Amino acid sequence: MIHQPEAILFDMDGTILDWTTGMEESWLESCEKHHDPSWPHAPARLHDAIRARRTWFWSDAARAARGRMDLDGASREIVRHAFADLGLDAADVAHDLADYYRALRSAAIAPYPGAIETLAAFRERGIPLALITNGEARNQRRSVVQHQLERFFDCIVIEGEFGVGKPDERVFRHALAAVGCDPEAAWMVGDSLEADIAPAVALGIHTVWVDETGAGLPARAPARPHRIVRAISELVG
Repeated sequence: MIHQPEAILFDMDGTILDWTTGMEESWLESCEKHHDPSWPHAPARLHDAIRARRTWFWSDAARAARGRMDLDGASREIVRHAFADLGLDAADVAHDLADYYRALRSAAIAPYPGAIETLAAFRERGIPLALITNGEARNQRRSVVQHQLERFFDCIVIEGEFGVGKPDERVFRHALAAVGCDPEAAWMVGDSLEADIAPAVALGIHTVWVDETGAGLPARAPARPHRIVRAISELVG
């Protein structure tokens, strides 16, 4: 692992921003708010149905690719299916519930402890930084603006704006060109082995995998990162 990179490429969600903490609580709050007392199922049962349909939706690569480009639509589809599974015929309520959930999640997403300080430290060292994130333009750009991430990055590549997303190597090559760095002199830091680490390894970029839970590298990992951390704050020494 090179100790002083000439540039660093960062993923956003799950690396800089914590987008999962409070997710289940937000779903349950949405279920409780939109629950009709005449329904035969309690809010917790509706939450279980949504969780099952959420797993179903995101487990399919094609649905996931479509869903990340329209998170509002994906949440509505998930809740509609959950309602149908429970025999509830109330599409308008399903959509209201999904929209309320998305508003809660957008407001709750926050940087991981020490993440902003880490980005600032690298900037103070004069290291060019690029942000590469998958997802629709509106939601991802909103997160960038909300958390004032533009001040840290020389290049921001959002899938919905750029036209393709990770793991497409064009994303990485564009970011490297923007910061003027050869692959072997750069770091790629991200939480997805498939989208962040494997393509970066293939391009010769030194990789840092963010293993937030500490579960360790899966037996069938698509690539082996050069370094594993629990949080990006570990990178500043």
